[in-house]
Amino acid sequence: MRKIIFISLLLLIFLGPALAEAKTVYVAQIKGEITSYTYDQFDRYISEAEKANANAIIILLDTPGGRADAMQNIIERIKSADVPVITYVYPPGAMAASAGTYIALGSHLIAMAPGTSIGACRPILGYSQNGSIIEAPPKVVNFYISYIKSLAKASGRNETMAEKFITEDLAIDPEEALKYGVIEVIANDVDDLLEKADGMKTKVPVRGEYVTLDLKGAEVRYLEPSLKDRVITYITDPAVAYVLLTLGIWALVLGFLSPGWHVPETAGAIMIVLAIIGLGYFGYRSAGLLLIILAVIFFIAEALTPTFGLFTVAGFITFVLGSIMLFSGGGGVDYLISREVYSQIRLIIITIGALLALFFAFGMAAVIRAHRRKAQTGKEEMIGLSGEVVEPLAPEGMIRVRGELWRARSRDGETINVGEKVKVVGMDGLKLIVVREKEKKHEKENTNEVK
Repeated sequence: MRKIIFISLLLLIFLGPALAEAKTVYVAQIKGEITSYTYDQFDRYISEAEKANANAIIILLDTPGGRADAMQNIIERIKSADVPVITYVYPPGAMAASAGTYIALGSHLIAMAPGTSIGACRPILGYSQNGSIIEAPPKVVNFYISYIKSLAKASGRNETMAEKFITEDLAIDPEEALKYGVIEVIANDVDDLLEKADGMKTKVPVRGEYVTLDLKGAEVRYLEPSLKDRVITYITDPAVAYVLLTLGIWALVLGFLSPGWHVPETAGAIMIVLAIIGLGYFGYRSAGLLLIILAVIFFIAEALTPTFGLFTVAGFITFVLGSIMLFSGGGGVDYLISREVYSQIRLIIITIGALLALFFAFGMAAVIRAHRRKAQTGKEEMIGLSGEVVEPLAPEGMIRVRGELWRARSRDGETINVGEKVKVVGMDGLKLIVVREKEKKHEKENTNEVK
C-alpha cells in the first residue's frame, strides 16, 4: 500500500505540471492592403488559435487600409472568434489606417507600439485619371460614421474620437489613443504586451461573455506567413498590380503584332491574371481556380498550335500555382483541410503536374520527329499543301501548314498579308516557297523552276 501511495506521489510531482492546462498565445502578422486574401489570412490564423484552444491570438497589424467588404468580413470573423483577438499595431512605424482602424475597433483588445498611428478613415470611391481622389458622397460617409461609432460603442471606446477619424480624417499616436480611450495598451513588443494585458477584460464579448485575459507566462507561438502569403502581399500593392496590368496589355499587343513567336502573349496573359488577382477581388480559392483555368487554356493552345513546349511550361507553372492556392495550407496553419491531408494533396498536385508535363513533352518530341521526317523525305511531301500566313511574307515570314509553323518565302518576292491562303510550290532547305492560293493554275508549270 505504501508503495502505491509513494508511486502516486511521484506521478503527481513529475506529471502534475504536464497535466495542468498549458497557456498559449498565438502571434500572426497582417501587413499590406486589406483584400479578400487578408480575410483568408485572418480566418486561418484565428482558426488555428481556436483549434489549439489558445488563451488569445495577437495580430500584428500594419496596413494603410483597403477594401471595405473585406474589412467588414474580417470584423465579423473576429466577433465570431472563440478566442480573444488582440490587434497590435506593430512594429514602430506601422499604421492602422482606414480599414485597419475599423478592424482594430472591432477587436477584443487594441495595443499600439511607440511610433505607430491609427485613424484617417474617410472613405473614398477611388482615384480619377489625373490621380486626384474621388470623394465618397455624403450618404456613404454617413454610413461609415454610423458604422465606426457602433464599433466604438459596442467596445466601450471613444465614439467622438472614432467619428473624427472620418469627419476630420484624424490620425493619432499611441499616447493620444490611450489618453482618449481608443486603445487599451501601449507596448514595446509582444512580451511587454503580454505582461501589460494580463488580467485585463476584453472590450468585446468572446463566446457571449467578457473574458479576463490570462497571459502571464504563456507560451508564444508564431504563425509565419507562407511564401504564398508573401507573394500575394507583394502583388496586391496597387502600384505593382497596375504595373503588371499595363505590362500585360502591352505584351499582348506585341504578341498580336508579331504572330508565331507566342512569348509576349504568354507572358502578357500571366501578368494580366496576376494583376487581376492583385487587385484583391478574389480570395485564395477563386484565384486558384482562375490560374487553373488559365493553365487549361495554355494546354489547349499547345495542342492546337505547337510551340515546342512554351505553352506547356506556362500551363504547368500556372496549374501548380493555382492548385496550391486552391488547397491552401502550409505556413504553420490549416485551411479547408488538415495538414496531413494537405501533404497528400500537395503530392498529388506535383504528380499530376509532372504527368501533364511528360505528356506534352512526348507530344513535342513527336512534333520534332515529324519535322525531321519531313526534311529527310524531301520536298515532295510538302509541295502542293495549302497554308495560311500568320506573319506577313515580305517576302519572308511565317505560315501555318497542317497546324505547324514554317518559315516561308514568297516565290515572286511579293508581299502576302496575314490571313491569306498560300500553296507550297517548293522548298529551299527547310524554308517553304509559296504562292498565293489563287495562282493554283500556274502551280505545276512553275514548280519545276524552283530550286
